[in-house]
Amino acid sequence: MAPPATQNESGGGDLARYEVIVGVSGGIAAYKVCAVVSSLVQRGAGVTVAMTEAATRFVGPLTFQALTGRQVFTSLWTAQAYFDPQHIRLTESADLFLVAPATANILGKVAAGLADDLVSTLVMSAACPVVFAPTMNTRMWENPIVQANVTRLREAGYSFIEPGSGWLACRTVGTGRMAEPETILATVCEHLRGRGAKAEGRTRKAEGRTRKAEGRRQKAEAEGGGL
Repeated sequence: MAPPATQNESGGGDLARYEVIVGVSGGIAAYKVCAVVSSLVQRGAGVTVAMTEAATRFVGPLTFQALTGRQVFTSLWTAQAYFDPQHIRLTESADLFLVAPATANILGKVAAGLADDLVSTLVMSAACPVVFAPTMNTRMWENPIVQANVTRLREAGYSFIEPGSGWLACRTVGTGRMAEPETILATVCEHLRGRGAKAEGRTRKAEGRTRKAEGRRQKAEAEGGGL
């Protein structure tokens, strides 16, 4: 089942036919994700946004809805005109899952195998590469527990866009600043281009089924004509 609504279905762009899920967790850097989402859409990708409750306190769902032209998902329990109660099907057609900003909380949940909200549930059920773009206070980022979680996630096959150093929301300078939108976009594009879009695979399978059906029909007609 594809996401509930799509944009750029027949449009151009170097990312046309790719599907990206963006999971937004609760950090001030959520505002930067708007630029990432907008750029992906402009380049032809289909983008579906899922948000934690905390994320909605930094950026309203309506902002992402306007940028993507799609329904924004914020809860496991309520979604107008969408009837998969856990929204797991959203991940089936995704070519990439970007979590940005990725807070210590979401990293810890996934590392521990917890799925107690929408974003963590989608990450745990993802059938595509997952990329985290962490952001947090320097002391949090350097905390041995957080670093152990990052190591565990890397070993499990998750990818990371390293946080940079600079001015942080806590009014200190240090490591923990989410990568800039341009860096995140470049990384996402690199991941996508290294893989064929799932939509292309589905199209090839459908064409194969059509050819087989046509072959069976022609064989049946030939056999019938020989009677």
